[in-house]
Amino acid sequence: MASPTTVIPVVLCGGIGTRLWPLSRSAYPKQFLSLAGRRTLLQQTILRLAGLPGLQSPLLVCNDAHRFIAAEQMRAIDVKPAAILLEPVGRNTAPATAVASLQAMGAGQENTLLLVLAADHAIAHAEAFRATIGQAVPAALGGRLVTFGVTPTAPETGYGYIEADPQTDGFGLRPIRRFVEKPSRERAEAFLAHGDFRWNSGIFLFRASVMAKELERCAPDLLHAARASLQQAHGDLDFLRLEAEAFRRCPTVSIDVAVMEHTRLGSVASLAAGWSDVGNWSTLWQQGDHDEQGNTVCGRVLHENVRNCYLRSEHRLVVGLGLEDLVVVETNDAVLVARRDRTQAVKQVVERLQVAGAREAQAHQRIYRPWGHYDTGVEGERWQVKKIHVKPGCALSLQMHHHRSEHWVVVQGTASVEKDGDPLLVSENQSVYVPLGCRHRLSNPGRIPLELIEVQSGPYLGEDDIVRFEDQYGRAAH
Repeated sequence: MASPTTVIPVVLCGGIGTRLWPLSRSAYPKQFLSLAGRRTLLQQTILRLAGLPGLQSPLLVCNDAHRFIAAEQMRAIDVKPAAILLEPVGRNTAPATAVASLQAMGAGQENTLLLVLAADHAIAHAEAFRATIGQAVPAALGGRLVTFGVTPTAPETGYGYIEADPQTDGFGLRPIRRFVEKPSRERAEAFLAHGDFRWNSGIFLFRASVMAKELERCAPDLLHAARASLQQAHGDLDFLRLEAEAFRRCPTVSIDVAVMEHTRLGSVASLAAGWSDVGNWSTLWQQGDHDEQGNTVCGRVLHENVRNCYLRSEHRLVVGLGLEDLVVVETNDAVLVARRDRTQAVKQVVERLQVAGAREAQAHQRIYRPWGHYDTGVEGERWQVKKIHVKPGCALSLQMHHHRSEHWVVVQGTASVEKDGDPLLVSENQSVYVPLGCRHRLSNPGRIPLELIEVQSGPYLGEDDIVRFEDQYGRAAH
């Protein structure tokens, strides 16, 4: 039997964070960004647990499209996950929680505590957070499903609320009386004055076997679909791919709605640790360091006579003059200017961009791949220019294009190039031409990053014009 203090963090890495556009996009959402410190939100989620008694390697649940980003960010902080489960589609938190519980039980850890965390939250006081988790451990070991309710500091309308029963559950925590979805301003003010309401953080602590039993009782169809997807899952490098057809049968529902609103085992632990869901730009302004005029400034920014603004530059110089209560966020292909009290509406802007098929809704000009990344520069009707960055020891797939040729100029490092089976070394300031239809592979045999300029030309330049023959990362041919 597992130690009663064994705790496995289950980090849910789904979500797009559209309210933080233009920085957060579906191809690279907010949990993988450094928004509140030097580390990304995902990395901070893991690192703040250090020192928690009984802490085990984390279990990550993420979207298939983000698997290499998640794995690379774990490698960068020297953390090896127990597993990275890949969801073929997003289905909210209940299916992800079900799969994680079943995975733990299958490993003989049915009595292990699972600490379910969102990958995109910020917590200012890690020590207080760990202490609150420790206080909730006896209740979770005793069969309670513990959620963590944040002591409210303002009548927030963007959060869900939990009402706690005045009596305790026998473990020093308070049973859950009810959940309330995002309230009106008037109701939020009443909740704040009442004293028994907490913000719903979406953080949970429970025994895997107890959650599985409650899922069987409250959402049996969901549990059965999750079990089938896990039973039919298959390994892919360091990932475990859930079977797609079975997982799609899971309803799209949160664990709050699927279980916590119906169970009699729910308890709430009060959390006062500087929690935030980093939901929009106004939230980041509230959390940020302010100058004497109340401004939060990130990147290359000059300002004069500016008050209570959030100014962020990712690439170019941003200059603000005579501004007040604004958010200005610059990226290499989009600029957001909004009143701070209107940043919730950014989500609707992204929806309009998605309907229009705008590239800016999905991805940045920098696109990440398991071997490195590339940046799109200028482009014309039948040509485009990219800057390619290949990490030491990494290689692109052996591939071919039907519609384009490529010309590579090495500007840093040494490239190993394979053209129709013939090897070639290309050094700095040298170039190589890859004609249409040529089987080719690019790799970096050196110890420093390889950077090259790629000029593509042809009638069609889409990324789906790739026929892969071999790939060390297990990616299928388009």
